[in-house]
Amino acid sequence: MSVSVLVVDNSPMARKMLVRALPPDWDITITQASSGAEALLHYRQGKVDVMFLDLTMPEMDGYQVLEALRREDLNCLVIVVSADIQEAAQARVLAMGAISFIKKPVDPERIRAVLKEYGLLV
Repeated sequence: MSVSVLVVDNSPMARKMLVRALPPDWDITITQASSGAEALLHYRQGKVDVMFLDLTMPEMDGYQVLEALRREDLNCLVIVVSADIQEAAQARVLAMGAISFIKKPVDPERIRAVLKEYGLLV
């Protein structure tokens, strides 16, 4: 069963690096979004099982996306991927419903560990 993945980052290079870091043996369909608003649009149009979400984006940041997901009771697993590694930022996103925080640049093994922890990868 294919997992629907949404990669959200305003940087095309960051999205490309994240997609390359995903496990090659993971059965997924990948969609990309370059903004928080675009991420919510994709989410509302169809099923998103896992969202990799950057925090720092213009117009609508990752915190605002998390808030919208919570407010609208939208259900997907959100993994925040950010260069903002402050403990306060990490604690805030976890309190807002993210399942994990992965620092940039992404480590493929860290992604694999999180996916295994949540039963998304065997």
